[in-house]
Parts: sequence; structure tokens; C-alpha cells
Amino acid sequence: MSLRRTAAALAASTVLCAVAAPVAAADESPSAQAPAQRDLPSGLYGKDDPQYDGVWRQSTALLAQDAVGVKPASKAVAWLAGQQCEDGSFASYRPDPTEACTAKTVADVNATAAAVQALAALGGHGERVERAVKWLQLVQNDDGGWGFNPGSPSDANSVSVVIGALDAAGEDPAKALSAKGGKSPYDSLLGFQLGCDADRDERGAFAYQPDEKGRLAANDDATAAAVLAARGEGLATGPGGEDGGGEDRGAAKALECGEDGEGGAERTPAEAAEAGAAYLTRVLEEGGGHLKSAMPGAEEQPDHGNTADAVIALAAGGHRDAAAKSLTWLEKNLGSWDKATTGPAALGQLVLAARAAGGDPADFGGVNLVERLNATGPAPVHVPSGKGGEDGGRQEASQDGDGDGSPVMWSLVGAGLVAGAGAGFLISMRRRRNR
Repeated sequence: MSLRRTAAALAASTVLCAVAAPVAAADESPSAQAPAQRDLPSGLYGKDDPQYDGVWRQSTALLAQDAVGVKPASKAVAWLAGQQCEDGSFASYRPDPTEACTAKTVADVNATAAAVQALAALGGHGERVERAVKWLQLVQNDDGGWGFNPGSPSDANSVSVVIGALDAAGEDPAKALSAKGGKSPYDSLLGFQLGCDADRDERGAFAYQPDEKGRLAANDDATAAAVLAARGEGLATGPGGEDGGGEDRGAAKALECGEDGEGGAERTPAEAAEAGAAYLTRVLEEGGGHLKSAMPGAEEQPDHGNTADAVIALAAGGHRDAAAKSLTWLEKNLGSWDKATTGPAALGQLVLAARAAGGDPADFGGVNLVERLNATGPAPVHVPSGKGGEDGGRQEASQDGDGDGSPVMWSLVGAGLVAGAGAGFLISMRRRRNR
């Protein structure tokens, strides 16, 4: 869910490919003052402006490292933990976490949900995870879903990443009912799926959001995110999802519709996931193994991030053959994705995709993705043999403790932060922002 996702401003024809924080609101927030590159915190992954994706890319990187047995630097974990506000939420990026969050701090639902997944996976952060989950439940919309910011209309991408967070925290998404309406996240998510009344080639796909007239349009990014979430899975799912199993379960089952477009109205989340997977499989095959960019006005081109998300979603459903074909495409075309050179979110996506589909992140078309990912941030405490690093493990002398957000680590984080001026720029992430 392009750690992939990854999350910045990409759009679909009628709505954006993912979730977006209003620029005006962001500019009014203390978190909008992004530091100059030379002043980035030493615990942060990546060198690009973190204004819009700091917490997201950090969470993706930590999830990917943990998934392949890498023990990340304590300062990296402490930086993420230190981004949390007292109410449990996370903003996209807080330049100075020693300053308390205020009413002007723009809470980011996607960043909060991604941080929950990362901190829960790493362990030892139960209190922070619990506070974040309580905040997510507090800002849940009446329809059972979430938008990018609290109070904004629900969208498929935000609902999906929150479902992954609830699962990571040990909560049952089906029981996370809204205070008004008693709707679950699945109720909201399935409301974005196109049914038998849609065009044949769009049935089973998910929309990002309905347009102003309530119409749904197929969105590949939203579909990849929703297919994974409809199975109750998070970004770091393994082959076959929570059920495990390495055997291919065959082709995904499409919606059963009559000649007149009837049928398929009532679907369980599992059935919705299968229908979405069938749509993804068809689109991937038509594209030669990849999804296409949906940015309006831009030249049509492959979308590596969304393709990686689709690989994870298909692998989680046990559709390993279909996932493997697209993983092979990603391997062969790795060099054409510039974000996969030094971008922690993109590299984290690829590591998670390779792991989910049975590939080798340490030998991805001849490239060690784990090594590349590790190089975007502070040196890990330990790297398993063959996962990056000549001796299979590195010790960071400056580390103290296990990254639990101790006062020592807080001082390390705070000392490295300087809020500089700058408008920032929108960058590519797994969860695209809706403008």
C-alpha cells in the first residue's frame, strides 16, 4: 500500500491515486517548516525533504528491515517513536519533536497507521501503539472508514492502511465499529468496490473515492491497497498472508455477474479481495507485468510503486504465480525507477514485495535491495548474513539501548533537528496524497 507504499501527490482521472493533506493546512502547521537537507535528523532514512513523507518512509524502511531480520539502528526507531503526539497521532513530519503538538499540528491518518505497523512489528512499543490505535478509533468516520486527515471523507487507501494497523496491533478490524452508525472498516472499504453494474473491465476494482456525483472509477493504486486490506493484512505480510503456505492457490475468482449485470451485490471481505485480485491480475497481464501511472497530464508510463503493491496484495491472497510474474518485471526494470536507488520508501516497498512473493531481496536482479535500504539511514545494529554488509552484521558504536525512546535517544533526535524555511515539494510515496 505503496509503502506503497509511498504517499505523495499522484492522481487518478477523477480523484487522486491516494491520500493528500491540504497544502494550505500544511503550510499553517509547524511541521510544514522542513529543514535544509544538511540539517536532517541523523536517525531519519533518506535525504529528500521529509515534509510530506518523513513518518511514512521511516515506517516503511523499518518494516522492511524487520521483515528480513535486520535489526535497525536504535536512533532510527527512536526518531519514529519520538514523532508521536501526546494524543497518539502522528503528523507527516515534525521537525522538532521536543516541541509539543498543538492545534496547528496537522494529524496524518496514514502516517499514524504506518507507524503503528512498524512499531508493532519491532516490539517493545505497546503503549505507543495502543495510544495510536485509540486515536485512530476516535477519529473514525461514521461510515467506518478514514480519510487522510481527521474528519475528511473516507478513501480506500486510508481505510486500507488503518486496517493493516489494527491487524498489526492485534485488533480485529471487523469489530472496530464507528461510534455513530456501528460500521466497520470493511463496511467502508467494500463501498469503494465496483460491482456488476460497472463496465466489464472495471468490475472488482476499487475506487479511491466516489466523485461529486457518487460515481466510482477504477483506481489501480486503491485496488492494490484494498485487496490487501480486505484480507485483514498489513504491508509486511508474508507469502500467503497470515494463513501462510507457499503453494499457488490458482487464479483469483472474479465477480459472478449475469448477462444483464446483475449479481455480486453482497460480498464478504474475502470475496471482495478475490474480485479485486482478479481485476489486478488482468490489468497486470495487459500491461506486460506492470501497472501504469495514473498521474493526469503525464505521459503514460509504468508505475513501479503500485506494481510492487499489487505484488504484495496478490501474494497475500496466495496468487503467487501472478505475483511472481510482476515481481520478475520489477527485477528486470529496477534500473528505470530512480526512487529505487536511494529512496527508502521505494526500496522498502520492493523488499516487502520480494519477500511476499518468494523472491530474494538480497539478490533482486543482481541488486541487494537490503543493502541499498540500509545505506539510506543509520547503520543497523545487526544484518543477517547475506542480507547486506560484508560481514553479515554491523555494530553501531553510538547506539545506546534498544530504541525505546529513552531520554538519551530523545536528545540525539532533538539535537539533529533545525526547522528551516522552504515550501517543500511533493514526492512519490506508497500512499499518494489527494489534492
